Amino acid sequence: MPDKALRTGRHCVFMLHAHLIFITKYRGKVLSRAMLRDMEKIMRGVCAIQDVTLAEFNGETDHVHLLVEYPPTVQLSKLINSLKGVSSRRLRKRYPQIKTHWIGKKG
Repeated sequence: MPDKALRTGRHCVFMLHAHLIFITKYRGKVLSRAMLRDMEKIMRGVCAIQDVTLAEFNGETDHVHLLVEYPPTVQLSKLINSLKGVSSRRLRKRYPQIKTHWIGKKG
């Protein structure tokens, strides 16, 4: 990988990547282009706080793909919880119509 640089810590050299896929509840097709743009901004903000780089972001109406580069000091499970929790909370606040999709669904 010629254009990817290795990162260094005090006692290590690393290049950690994770490909994350988040899907909507019941795989509902509720995400619009505007929602995806907002979600990318939200997720970039969460990543910046945790010293993580969001290398790529892409999505469709029912799921999103993220490629993140992270240091070994970041627990991937905590990063995922932050990404899901913050993005869900902020999107539901900004787009209250999302909730109407789940009314009448069982599960």
